[in-house]
Amino acid sequence: MFNRSFFSSQVGQAAMVSIAAMIAFTFFAGMEPLAQTPTVLVGLPTVELA
Repeated sequence: MFNRSFFSSQVGQAAMVSIAAMIAFTFFAGMEPLAQTPTVLVGLPTVELA
């Protein structure tokens, strides 16, 4: 479906960056439950998204 010319284009590079960002987000989101205490920023507790 995709070949080298696609991944060497700007759209292909943007797609690779997007995929890498999704993988990184999934990795760090999976590590979040390991934290024992909630993070407090400027005196306000963080908000969890559904």
